[in-house]
Amino acid sequence: MTDVKGNCVPARDARTGAARAARPRTAGGAAAAGSRDRVRPGRPGPSGGEGLVIGTVPAGARFAGVLLLLAALAGLVSAFPTYLEVDGQELVLGGSVLGVLATLLVPLVGGAVGVLLVRGTVPKFGLAYASVAGALSLGNLLIELYRGRSSTDRPGVEVLAGEQVLTSDIHIGAGWVAGLVALALTVLAGCVAAAVWGRTVMDDRGTLDAVRGPLAGTTLLLGVGTVLSLALPAADVRDDLVLDPATGLEVVVTREGPQALLERPGLALLGGLLLAGALVLCSVTAPSLRPRLAAVGGLLAITVTVLAAGISGLRDAVVSDDLDWTLPGVGLVVAGLGFAVLTVLAWRLRRSS
Repeated sequence: MTDVKGNCVPARDARTGAARAARPRTAGGAAAAGSRDRVRPGRPGPSGGEGLVIGTVPAGARFAGVLLLLAALAGLVSAFPTYLEVDGQELVLGGSVLGVLATLLVPLVGGAVGVLLVRGTVPKFGLAYASVAGALSLGNLLIELYRGRSSTDRPGVEVLAGEQVLTSDIHIGAGWVAGLVALALTVLAGCVAAAVWGRTVMDDRGTLDAVRGPLAGTTLLLGVGTVLSLALPAADVRDDLVLDPATGLEVVVTREGPQALLERPGLALLGGLLLAGALVLCSVTAPSLRPRLAAVGGLLAITVTVLAAGISGLRDAVVSDDLDWTLPGVGLVVAGLGFAVLTVLAWRLRRSS
């Protein structure tokens, strides 16, 4: 055998050289194969044109999805059994159409996100949803603990499951227990999601970067508006007009209505403060999450939480003849719809930075 210059080369040496030359190519191919195992491109579809890459999904991320599914199951169960028994009156969260919608909205969305997270389809979308939902659920968890366990320490007028009641005697029901379990599991899912966020590889080409600033500013305004709306009852009693016998004029007599979010003592006050702080903080941080679908997941968690609160206030005003829908109640629904619009925009916008 001859080389390029025409010199004779033994066949054995030629085979050895060929083998040595082949080794780097083989090693490079193995490295490329290993790289493909660790990071895979996104599936074609809504995200296919933005260069989405997804790494190996950690087991903790799938565990957070399992917790979201369990929380969704508990939330679905909470709608139909007795929620609380107040002064002998049994209250059910899903006693009306609006009550069913307000109670089941968060579990249904959380269950769907949990399925995606367990499958590992778009992990940071699910992790962002779980983290934000867990932060918002902590305040609601403390408020529910107050309603079922501590509200009798200082009896007052409350609106529970669409009924105006006096919290002088309360017995918990299966619906309250299921709802409390759902909130606790959501908080735990948020903690797990936050812990595995840094170990989950998912990124894109920054298709939302050009509008993150205006998006964050708008969500902050909506978050502050939501907190201001939560500070007052979404449904309140109407004042009475009484004829003053001394003057013959009609005077307005204010009746005691339901307590506002920050008027309750103890755990309820702490829960209200945590909920208000988490709403503002998540409204700022959710639009900054990467990739784009992570921002969508964070905004989706805020949307369903605010919408559920707004629909609950509307339910209270519609079900009870003694309650009127207030301006803060309207503000909650408007804020929830605003967050929904921003979530859809973040999902649809794919402008390159």
